[in-house]
Amino acid sequence: MSPVGKPDCMVIGAGPAGLGAALAAREAGLKDVMLIERDVELGGILPQCIHDGFGSIVFDEVLTGPQYAQRYIDQVQAADIDVKLNTMVLEMAPDRRITAVNSREGIIEFEPRSIVLAMGCRERTRHQIMLPGFRPAGIICAGAAQRDINIDGIMPGRRVVILGSGDIGLIMARRFTLEGAEVEGVYEIMKHPGGLSRNVVQCLHDYDIPLHLSHTVTFIHGRRRVEAVTVAQVGEDLKPIKETERLVPCDSLVLSVGLIPENELSLQAGVELDPVTAGPVVDESMHTSVDGIFACGNVVSVFDLVDWVTRTAEAAGRGAAEYVLGKKKIRAPIRVKPGRNVRFVVPQLVRNLGREIDLYFRVEHPERAVRARVLAGGEQVYSRKARMVRPPEMIHAQISAVNAAGKVKEIKLEVVSHEE
Repeated sequence: MSPVGKPDCMVIGAGPAGLGAALAAREAGLKDVMLIERDVELGGILPQCIHDGFGSIVFDEVLTGPQYAQRYIDQVQAADIDVKLNTMVLEMAPDRRITAVNSREGIIEFEPRSIVLAMGCRERTRHQIMLPGFRPAGIICAGAAQRDINIDGIMPGRRVVILGSGDIGLIMARRFTLEGAEVEGVYEIMKHPGGLSRNVVQCLHDYDIPLHLSHTVTFIHGRRRVEAVTVAQVGEDLKPIKETERLVPCDSLVLSVGLIPENELSLQAGVELDPVTAGPVVDESMHTSVDGIFACGNVVSVFDLVDWVTRTAEAAGRGAAEYVLGKKKIRAPIRVKPGRNVRFVVPQLVRNLGREIDLYFRVEHPERAVRARVLAGGEQVYSRKARMVRPPEMIHAQISAVNAAGKVKEIKLEVVSHEE
């Protein structure tokens, strides 16, 4: 089958990352930009996120998910970007040949000059955390429950237990309560919550919903429908303590146990993945290890704020435009390495220290009275104090242009005490 299109840039996924990348590529000079989305509408996950908290960085105001999405949808439509909805990408080859399918055109092939991966992430399921018990109805992921209530108007349950304290789980604890359901509690296996502090306060504390840290579900009861779950405290080794088990009656178990970047297409194309983030290894322009393929947003790493997703998308769109227009200079990469109390850093590579570079990272464990610093070739190029750092809250560090071409072999990012 011969290709039906050879756009300058093809963006796969039309959530906040895809919308931002397509716009940035268009604004950077590419005339033929195509946006492919498998859903029936633009916006990705945002249309079902009817709570506020979006846009404080990008727009300097607080918006709901649909409001944030609509601002970019309006810009995409005004920019005359080619959009294909209800279109699923089936295959992506290392030479950037893409095979897709939809109900109107059947199977179609493209040979774009550049690609931006913006497929987002998916929820971790019950089987991926090996949760024992029966297999009744009433076990649902937090994002799926959010769609049921906010989009389809369906209540998944009336007496709810939430396992995991990720942001979607915390938000859904509040949402269930507002809809008249009883949330028995949120159970988190770690010693600290998995979501943002603001969500712990606004979604749990403000509604008197109990948060049980160092607890987990050890068994699911019920043959046809969830009838109860057994919960238990866990020790330092995160294993349940048998003597602390208790039975909690419920008709629904909502899982908020983590997100996984959606990288099946990336693997098909031979893109190198980071074992820690489970997303592509990228440089400061979000260029992956495969020539002409860029990645952004939650495909690269799961971000806590949509504003950071948009920032990486803009970098990817500009990077794709520079690549197509021949403005991107290929330099030897400088490795960005996590140091003390840093779990990972995105991007993992830097090719041009002569421009501003945005680094995004998470810490391994909570810590108070610290300073985040970036060392380029042993010289400190960034430093910022913080009263507290927590693993759920991504930290952003922007490095100014450094005139040290060829001298820096390594960039190191670390979190140290105020005194160091």
